[in-house]
Amino acid sequence: MPISRRESMSIAVLAGGTSPEREISFASGESVCRALKQAGYGRVETLDPADSGFLKEIESASFDAVFIALHGAGGEDGTIQGVLDYLHIPYTGSGVRASACAADKDVSKIIFEHAGIPVARGVTLCRGDELNPDSLVAELGKECFVKPAMNGSSLGVSLIRHPSELPKAVERAFESSDKVLIEQRLIGTEISVGVLGGRDAKALPVVEIMGQEGTDFYNKEVKYIDPALVHRIPARLPTGICETAGALALGAHRALGCYGFSRSDFIVTEEGPVILETNTIPGMTEASLFPDEIRHCGRTFAEACDEMIMLALQRVRA
Repeated sequence: MPISRRESMSIAVLAGGTSPEREISFASGESVCRALKQAGYGRVETLDPADSGFLKEIESASFDAVFIALHGAGGEDGTIQGVLDYLHIPYTGSGVRASACAADKDVSKIIFEHAGIPVARGVTLCRGDELNPDSLVAELGKECFVKPAMNGSSLGVSLIRHPSELPKAVERAFESSDKVLIEQRLIGTEISVGVLGGRDAKALPVVEIMGQEGTDFYNKEVKYIDPALVHRIPARLPTGICETAGALALGAHRALGCYGFSRSDFIVTEEGPVILETNTIPGMTEASLFPDEIRHCGRTFAEACDEMIMLALQRVRA
């Protein structure tokens, strides 16, 4: 699209929202706004869906497209996508169905298994289900992870080293989700692989996530420090493993029905990559994985954000 056309376009960046990831979303939104202005868009405004006048403003302001920089419930689970579909406003990223399926880790695991993508052994608990620590240890091993089925940024995730820790960890996970996953602890190298594009979507470079002293996994505190301390691109893995991980990330993207972009996280075990989850709206901050992968492709984040807007407009025309 010619620069002159971009100068006449109005883009709304949605950030904030009502999920526990509200502050992280604001950081993503700020980064996206800066990138879109660098790309030449004439009017870029940040709107917070948590504001009382949001619906009236988004409907009446005549935006050409919306860039969704929301994370967690209400923003990444298909809710806001349904609102924008109803209002016939083009938006970046996946639609209602793919967003809802990816946001529910229990549902996405079923889809991944059906698509032949390796997943961790695990058990799903709903509110009121009986918790039997001895049975879980027998099935999953002494160490496992407890995580909310519907949440991001590692919120509510606990590493369990002894069965006695399970009840409290499950209670904590239920604070932010009606379903809880208890999964085996996989031993290996943690990696992440982004995907960008429309029908010709391609996997981005594999990022190796380096462990930090005093942390057991890639938690919220580690995710938002200097990426040079945490991310290693290219990953220190054999070429074949990286190619497999890229193919699995694309497979997860397509199996869920994602559009435009996504990011899948894996643990590379002795048997190969095992998927943990797929994020339909990955973090877009300066310290986030997805923008780091973009930069290592020789592209600017502004160019990638511009492509995401173009893909949003193409979906409407298709």
